[in-house]
Amino acid sequence: MKKRIAILGSTGSIGTQALDVIGQYPERFEVELLTANNNVNLLAEQADKYRPAAVIIANNSRLGELKRKLEGLPVKVYGGESALAELVKSDTIDIVLSAMVGYSGLIPAISAIEAGKAIALANKEAMVIAGDLITRLAKSKNALIIPVDSEHSAIFQCIVGEKNAIEKIFLTASGGPFLGKNLEFLKKVSVKDALNHPNWDMGAKITIDSATLMNKGLEAIEAKWLFGLKPSQIEIVVHPQSIVHSLVQFEDGSVKAQLGLPDMKLPILYAFSYPERLKTQFPRFSFTDYPSLTFESPDTERFRNLQLAFEAMFAGGTVPCTMNAANEVAVEAFLYNRAGFLDIPEIVEKTMHRVSRVRHPSLDDFQQCDRESRVIAGELVNTLKGR
Repeated sequence: MKKRIAILGSTGSIGTQALDVIGQYPERFEVELLTANNNVNLLAEQADKYRPAAVIIANNSRLGELKRKLEGLPVKVYGGESALAELVKSDTIDIVLSAMVGYSGLIPAISAIEAGKAIALANKEAMVIAGDLITRLAKSKNALIIPVDSEHSAIFQCIVGEKNAIEKIFLTASGGPFLGKNLEFLKKVSVKDALNHPNWDMGAKITIDSATLMNKGLEAIEAKWLFGLKPSQIEIVVHPQSIVHSLVQFEDGSVKAQLGLPDMKLPILYAFSYPERLKTQFPRFSFTDYPSLTFESPDTERFRNLQLAFEAMFAGGTVPCTMNAANEVAVEAFLYNRAGFLDIPEIVEKTMHRVSRVRHPSLDDFQQCDRESRVIAGELVNTLKGR
């Protein structure tokens, strides 16, 4: 029987690659639901090609435009975030790929988990913000969460079938486009420079996060919740070649690693096909093409976002939520040339210090924290204009 898949964020980098994967295995997968925030044109093209049962445009002001583009097609069209949270519960959906960017992915993910859906998780921010809440809910609903991030997919693949306790995990980081650069260089970084990732083709926000190493901090917090780890069990290792996607060390000292060429289609396919592995035509890794694989410690003085993320992880409660919200505001400001590259960690740190903390938050607490943190981070961005 075909697995019916909902793709939340189908017009983004992960979403478009997921559709390519589905298109290669029409006998195994079919598209049931597609959603986008604002990209009406691409969403309409995807709906015409893949013929899902329904599509949702989260920006309700563009609903009429989408309806006109899909007029005559057997596709139901909805608008607004409430429709998104409701439709992911549909009985006709087997797997929900959560590929929305940032905080926006939290409520739909929770709704899908409440309905007991299997979650292919590419939206790390949901786990960063509310990992405790999500993991407890998934356990109570018997909802499987399969990570799609290449690093977490690697760890997941290393521990499948293992009954031995994890001693430590090593999350590998490419180091981004500015590995080895000094502070003077980083002060002058342009948006174009930061978007030029050496190994991965990703969306703008995650690419900037990779350049600041915040992405690795977010992944560390996500790993804590996904795999039931203590912060002290998570280590970041810079691996510029992006071949070793992550490693797991067990109590006897042995280490498992998952290797492969940097291609997000492989972890996407694995999440869809799990527990099976499907034959692919993807390019194969060859050791002779990569005779030297190197590893080094990250520089948290020049890339302070990584250290801030670990501080948020140790603090717990709503602090990771604050950190995430401030980072989203700061990254957007950088992308629109309203903040410099080194302003990003400064905005994050100052916001973390100013926003009140809740030690054992509810969903309402997270929502309030996100709103408050964005206001304060926005105010900090505005102060940059006077410099």
